[in-house]
Amino acid sequence: MTETFVSVTAAVLLVLTYALIVSEKVNRAVAALLGGSLVVLLGILSQQQAIAAIDFNTLGLLTGMMIIVAVTRKSGLFGYCAIKAAQIVKASPAGILAALALVAGVVSAGLDNVTTVLLIAPVTFIICKELRVPVYPFLFAEILASNIGGAATLIGDPPNILIGSATGLTFNDFLLNVGPVAAAIMAMQIVICQLIWGRKLKATAEDRARVMELHPDSAITDRYLLACSLTVIGATLATFALAEEFHLQTATIAMSGAAVLLLLDNLRHPVHLHSENVGKAFVEVEWVTLFFFIGLFIVVGGVERTGLLEAAARRLSAVTHGSITATAGVVLWSSAVLSAFLDNIPFVATMIPVVKGLAPSLGGPEAVRPVWWALSLGACLGGNGTLVGASANLAVAGIAERNGVPFSFVKFTLLAFPMMLASIAVAHLYLWLVFL
Repeated sequence: MTETFVSVTAAVLLVLTYALIVSEKVNRAVAALLGGSLVVLLGILSQQQAIAAIDFNTLGLLTGMMIIVAVTRKSGLFGYCAIKAAQIVKASPAGILAALALVAGVVSAGLDNVTTVLLIAPVTFIICKELRVPVYPFLFAEILASNIGGAATLIGDPPNILIGSATGLTFNDFLLNVGPVAAAIMAMQIVICQLIWGRKLKATAEDRARVMELHPDSAITDRYLLACSLTVIGATLATFALAEEFHLQTATIAMSGAAVLLLLDNLRHPVHLHSENVGKAFVEVEWVTLFFFIGLFIVVGGVERTGLLEAAARRLSAVTHGSITATAGVVLWSSAVLSAFLDNIPFVATMIPVVKGLAPSLGGPEAVRPVWWALSLGACLGGNGTLVGASANLAVAGIAERNGVPFSFVKFTLLAFPMMLASIAVAHLYLWLVFL
C-alpha cells in the first residue's frame, strides 16, 4: 500500500466520519467507532497503534467526573442551589434570570456543562410555572452560561479536557489564563439577556410569594450523601489545583474521587446491595460519549500518522507568516465559527496535532501557548452560536420540547450567533492584551 493511498484513505475516512456525525443519521459513537474500525481494517494503523492513539487520560477524567456527578445527583444538591438562588433575589423574574445563569456557569466550571443543564432545567420549569413567566429566556441564558462556565476550567468542557491531556496544561493553567475572560464574558452575556428580557418579565406579588414559600431543604433527599459529595468534590477540585506538586494526572484524581465517593455511598448499605448501588451509578455514565472519543482518537490518529495534519500546520504557518498574533486570531475565529455548526469535540481532536505542528515555526511549545487558549476559547464559546453547536444546547432543547416549549434552530441562532461573535471579540481582545 503506497503512502499516497494511505494518506488519501485516512483523509476520506475523517471526512466521512465527520459527515456521519453532522448528519445525525447515525449515532455519533457508532459513526466514530466505524471510522476507527476502518482505520485498522484498511491497514492505516495496526491494532497496537490504534490503542496507543487513544488518550486514556481524557477517558479516565471524563469517567471519574461522570461517576461523581451521578452519585451527587441523588443528594438533591443541584435543585437546592437553583431554588436558593431564586429566593436570594426575592423571586424577581429579572433577578432569577441572572441568578440561574450564574448558577449554571459556576456549576459548569466544576462539573460538565451537559450535566449542569440537565439538572437545572427541570427546576427552572417549576420556578417559571409558579411565577407564570415564559421559560424560554431562562433556558436560553442557562445554555449560554453553561458553555461559558465550561470554558473556564480544564474539566468544564470536553474540548478543554482534550487540550489539557494533549499538552500537559493543568487545571490551574486553564483557571488562571482562561478563567478571567470567561468571567468577563459571563457578565457581558448576563447583561445582554437582562437588556433583552429582564425588564419585560413581570410577576405578581402573589406569584413571587409562592416561589418564596418553596423549601430549598426539601430538594435535599440525602443529607449524608450531600455531605460526602461536597467533601469529595471539594477535595477533587483542590487536588486538581495541586496536581503538579503531587505529580498526578487528572484521570487519576477523578477516578480516585469517584472511587472514594462510591465507597462512602455504599458504607451505609448492606453488602448485598453494593453491586446494585454501584451499577446504578455506572448506568448514568455517558458511555456513548466515551466510545465516541475512542473511535475519534483512532480516526484522528490515522490521519496524523499520514502526515496530513503536519502539512496543514505548515500551511497555516505559511498563511500567517509565522506570526503568533495572526495564528492565534485565525485559530480563535475559525474555531468559533466552525464549532457553531460542527461538534466541537471532533474539531478540537483534529486541530490538536495541527497546533502541535505549529510549535517549531512559532518558537516552541511555550511560544505556542496563546494558540492553545485561542483554540479552547473558540471551540467552547463557539458552541453558543447555534442550537447544534454544543451537546448542552441540544439537551436543553430536548427537555423544552418534551414540556411543550418550542426551541427552534432559527429562533435560537438569530439571537445566539451575534452574542457568540461578541464573546469571541472580547476573547480576541483579551488574548491580544494579555498574551500577544
